[in-house]
Amino acid sequence: MSPILVTAADASYYTGRPVGTIWRWASEGRISRHGSGKAVRYDLNELPRKTVDDLTGEVALGEPPELPEGVRAA
Repeated sequence: MSPILVTAADASYYTGRPVGTIWRWASEGRISRHGSGKAVRYDLNELPRKTVDDLTGEVALGEPPELPEGVRAA
């Protein structure tokens, strides 16, 4: 599957989580970074999508990506 690369802000919107969480997941190795500096992008295929109930508007967050073996969460 080809990567779908987006900014941290777009990844944040897609997952329903703060941008800082996207950055932390990348630093922990849960998701990959593509590029560097201000040009870094994240692959939507690696991110849990939020869901929104059409009737209630309730947002449900997907499970966070797993930590790599032997890595501790920040």
